[in-house]
Amino acid sequence: MENNELEAAILDLLADIAADDVVYDERDIDLFEAGLLDSMAAIELLIALECTFSVIIAPTEVEREEMNTVNKIIAQVKARM
Repeated sequence: MENNELEAAILDLLADIAADDVVYDERDIDLFEAGLLDSMAAIELLIALECTFSVIIAPTEVEREEMNTVNKIIAQVKARM
């Protein structure tokens, strides 16, 4: 999967889970502070990332601050592929 395709797929997942298209334009917004993700949605995201990209990110493995923006989530996925 190419870089642009990967980012587009992650953005689509985030938009679906957050139920807001702002993730496409505001890639550095704190998703938790903006109310776009909560702890349940974060777990849903981790499961979706695992199912879609075969990337395992355990909730105990990363701090919230390491996955609180779109760009940080993309970076975490890329680092594990």
